[in-house]
Amino acid sequence: MFRCSRARLGALLSMILLLSSCNLEMPGSIGSASESLSASSAAASAENLGEDVSSAQTLPHQEEPGLSSVDENDNEQGPSVPEEPQESVSGPNTAEEPVVEVLQPVYDFSQPVPEREAVDNSYFADAAFVGDSRTDGLLIYSGVGCGENLTSNGLSIFKLAEKKAIKRDGVSYTLLEALDLKEYGKVYLSLGVNELGIYNDEGFYQAYCAAIDAIRDSQPNAVIYIQGLIPLNEEVVKSKGGKDYLRNDHLLIYNDLMKKAAQEKRVAFLDLNPYFADETGSLPAEATGYGVHLKGAYYKQWLEYLKCHTVEYGTLYPKVEMEDESAQSNAEMMEE
Repeated sequence: MFRCSRARLGALLSMILLLSSCNLEMPGSIGSASESLSASSAAASAENLGEDVSSAQTLPHQEEPGLSSVDENDNEQGPSVPEEPQESVSGPNTAEEPVVEVLQPVYDFSQPVPEREAVDNSYFADAAFVGDSRTDGLLIYSGVGCGENLTSNGLSIFKLAEKKAIKRDGVSYTLLEALDLKEYGKVYLSLGVNELGIYNDEGFYQAYCAAIDAIRDSQPNAVIYIQGLIPLNEEVVKSKGGKDYLRNDHLLIYNDLMKKAAQEKRVAFLDLNPYFADETGSLPAEATGYGVHLKGAYYKQWLEYLKCHTVEYGTLYPKVEMEDESAQSNAEMMEE
């Protein structure tokens, strides 16, 4: 019995040794070993996976190249997200620029002074009347009763700055020099009849422009009125032996040139011609003794026209209004 047991034990040991030398595991231990190894590997993998997941949760966000990346000079943190515009309580434009409002002239210098309610004679108290014998007759016979008489018989626009026809305290002055002696609110200029025989239309126009400039230099705050020429009566002129150059067709050309000068120089123009002309365009025969000068009643008519055709300085030249005080100050500095 004992010997049999030893024999079996020896055989078992020999089998174990044989299996061991062939790297074979014993039956019954292979499955458990593989399962153990698999379980161990799975546990290790699970542990490692847990570490990776944990690490992924704590890593900062990494953006892919080509997406909305922030420049290295950009101080913003995180992805650039445009903000919605915020509207101010006072409106979208809260920074208001200084408002400078310039009032454009409303007076049309291309048109004669329009008719309006008549002024009284006191309106002419600060007026100077520059002209020839026709204007002299206006001041003498119309009944105006005021206004400075700066006239000379036979005066022309070409001699306005040369002929010393005015005497003041024993000193002789040209009409323009006499105009400098005091300040006026209005200046009425009426010249042109004595120039009809000169036949220099362009020279007439240029001389009128120069006269307006000289009057403005002398009286910068005055309203300057250019008076269009009252028509002539050519038949009466001929019957009285007057000059043949005293014609209404040329007189109308001069009126147009005077109107042009007034528009260019931005002064008031008074269109008296239609007011005195009859259906033929002439001065009525009953209005004149020699075809040129007026009779007393028609000088009064001339005055009535002047009283109903006036304009204020501020209407001709509106002031520039500025809401911003600094802009006003800058404008004044520029003028200086």
